[in-house]
Amino acid sequence: MGCPGDALMSRKIAIIDGNPDCDGVRYDHAITRAYAAAAEGAGHEISHIRLAEADFPLLRSKQDWEKGTPCPFIRDCQAMIGNADHLLIAYPLWLGCMPALLKAFFEQALRPGFAIAPGERSLSPGLLRGKSARIIVTMGMPAAVYRFYFRAHSLKSLERNILRFCGIGPIRRTLIGSVEAIGQEKRRAWLSHVAELGKIAA
Repeated sequence: MGCPGDALMSRKIAIIDGNPDCDGVRYDHAITRAYAAAAEGAGHEISHIRLAEADFPLLRSKQDWEKGTPCPFIRDCQAMIGNADHLLIAYPLWLGCMPALLKAFFEQALRPGFAIAPGERSLSPGLLRGKSARIIVTMGMPAAVYRFYFRAHSLKSLERNILRFCGIGPIRRTLIGSVEAIGQEKRRAWLSHVAELGKIAA
């Protein structure tokens, strides 16, 4: 949940909808819409990154990652992330991990010179300090199975090896399991919970 005082302070929020499916009925899209509507209603400033609408190349070399020029879409996304105080990242669990398009996006956007210091060899080279994040992951399996049996390895990797490495923190998580079986009432309850998080930018 949010820290004391969060509800009193307007924040800039970059919402990253990591579901590559452009079908608007996908639950992750509903989650980001609910969060955004509540956050805007509470006076927060919102920017949207929708990967289902994205068009960018894959990185294929260390040289490109370190010294290549990002395409216009990625540069626009970097501007949104750079301007934000808080990130909301929502995605479905595919084959136990984030969708490949979302990983490709992070590789493109979180480059040296923007997210990490160029040539830095320390364990904390991040340039995005001062930003917090909320990760919402939807999945077909029960959330407890992912958390305790599979140890949430892919989520921990996103938190530690990507976001914290870039200086982002604190990072909070919400796991929504059995999304195909919980029914409409439970889905609506989750959207209400997400909306409450949006109000306090948490």
